Amino acid sequence: MSRGPQDLPPAQGYPEVKYRRYLPKRGPSGLVILAGITAVSALGFYRFGQGKLEKRELERENIWARIHLTPLLTAESDRDMYRRTQAAEAREAEIMKDVKGWKAGESVYNNTKIYTAPSYVIVPEQQ
Repeated sequence: MSRGPQDLPPAQGYPEVKYRRYLPKRGPSGLVILAGITAVSALGFYRFGQGKLEKRELERENIWARIHLTPLLTAESDRDMYRRTQAAEAREAEIMKDVKGWKAGESVYNNTKIYTAPSYVIVPEQQ
């Protein structure tokens, strides 16, 4: 049983196998990517800080606006309370005009020496 001649390499040897890959460089290097991420992060932190400073300034401005408007709003509230008190006394005088000895606007309680701001309950008109 003969198998035939054995397969042998050529006398000058096989040609060199080129195993190195010749791929073009794709994209930036790791150092460039790191520098880019650092720059974008630094810009973001800077803008964030500027936004915080602006927000703080706006809050300060709002606080000072409230401080300066408080006397005006208090005076307006006092005028409204006085108007409501006068209207309530006029209604009371009209309703109680038939009762002898009734004085409109006088407290029914025994606390005439202590001033208490009247409390109002606004009831909307029913339709």
